[in-house]
Parts: sequence; structure tokens; C-alpha cells
Amino acid sequence: MAVATVSSKGQLVIPKKMRDELGIKPKQKVLLKIVNDHAVIEPLPDNPVEHFCGIFKKGTSLTKALLKQREEDKKHEKKVFCWTPTPFSHI
Repeated sequence: MAVATVSSKGQLVIPKKMRDELGIKPKQKVLLKIVNDHAVIEPLPDNPVEHFCGIFKKGTSLTKALLKQREEDKKHEKKVFCWTPTPFSHI
């Protein structure tokens, strides 16, 4: 356990021992969140896209569900926004 002081600008220095234990490097982004009545600090990966790629391989495919929904939306748009040109539509 460590004690730190918040500066007048709201800055907080994470003690070196804690940074080392968490693997936090200089300039690395961290996630700050409130859980119940305390703050939690979690280091974010350097490349979040690469880190989270494939995280949802188990279970249903969100991509497939989104594509299916988009196809349904397109069908609806064609019904609602179908426009047939008339001889005077260019005026």
C-alpha cells in the first residue's frame, strides 16, 4: 500500500513500485474507473486493436448480426424512400 497526494491540477503520481507491478510505462494510457466507493487504475494495451482482436470468437458473431441488421435496414429504406422520376422532376 502507498499514499499519494493529488496536485492542485488534479495530477497523481503512481509510485514506481506500483507502476512496475502493473507494467505501466511512461506515456502509457491507463483506464480510470470508479468501483463502488474507490478508484481503479488499469493499464491499457499499447495497441488496443491488436490486443482485443478475436476476443469475441466464442459465441455469436457481432459482425454477422450487424450485417444482417444492415441488410434489413436497406430493405426498409428502399420501401420508404423509393422515388420514381417524373418528366418534371428535374425542374
